[in-house]
Amino acid sequence: MIESSVEVQVEPSVELSVVIPMFNEEEALPALAERLRPVLDGTGETYEVLAVDDGSTDGTAGQLARLRDGWPQLRVVRLRRNSGHQAALTAGLHHARGHYAASLDADLQDPPEKIPEMLALARSRHLDIVYGVRGNRSSDTGFKRRTAAVYYWLMRRMVGDHVSAQAGDFRLLSRNALDALRALPDQPQVYRLLMPWFGFPSGEVVYRRDPRVAGRTKYPLRKMVLLAVDSVISFSVAPLRLAVWLGTLAFCVCLAMVGYTLAVYAAGDTTRGWTSLIIAVLFVGAVQLICLGVLGEYIGRLYTAAQQRPTYYVAEDTGDRVPAAVAGRS
Repeated sequence: MIESSVEVQVEPSVELSVVIPMFNEEEALPALAERLRPVLDGTGETYEVLAVDDGSTDGTAGQLARLRDGWPQLRVVRLRRNSGHQAALTAGLHHARGHYAASLDADLQDPPEKIPEMLALARSRHLDIVYGVRGNRSSDTGFKRRTAAVYYWLMRRMVGDHVSAQAGDFRLLSRNALDALRALPDQPQVYRLLMPWFGFPSGEVVYRRDPRVAGRTKYPLRKMVLLAVDSVISFSVAPLRLAVWLGTLAFCVCLAMVGYTLAVYAAGDTTRGWTSLIIAVLFVGAVQLICLGVLGEYIGRLYTAAQQRPTYYVAEDTGDRVPAAVAGRS
């Protein structure tokens, strides 16, 4: 029987959950365990490491099984298919059993050594969210740094200044924040914009972003562009307003072209307007296609939401006595 993970109540049973979405991270797992486990053992807190296997096709599943033999706090949630990084992160946060939950990528670009500092800050200042803010991105390529700067500048202009600059998916959430996430309709989320939207008391921990410890990036240019599109469409109606302004501009250009055409006609020389006419037709056609594309993006998301398909399916959770198929609802 398939049940909705959002409807299942999660009672905190440990102090800290560390959620790690992973897809084809076989090469990075040994280094991840070597660095993460001493950090968590050193906190003296009860904890679980919730590794979400997002339909990996390499040896990630086998590597996780071997790590679990000697690491009882490691819990594996395996998704039936590759659902994407944000969906895997959603699955992990929905199933986290800690009073606090930290999200971390498996590539160790975000240092696990900062988790105790984030936890201490949340407790001392009674914060529900602690963001990991990238103070130094020198390990990234120049292209990645420039595109990231443009992305955050655009998001802050369109969504609001409450969006933390250079804050990715490395963060700590309290149980209050986790319960708020679970109360939302299950749909694709962009957490770096969604979490500031809640308005919970928050703080920041600055860190240096390191190079990947192993393997290849799971966010090539295509996925970064899709993330930017999802961010804009999900949190702003600015593209629709842009379509209105483009339509207004096209209307003004057309009025000018009508005046020009009448003037040429009155002068008895109608062949001179051919170039300007073609330009006007191409311009209006391009504006119409852009506007239709913007409308299509919003309508497509409404259609996806109306279908109510789960964003992820959990095939197995080693934290359960009997593995069961669990779905997020949409």
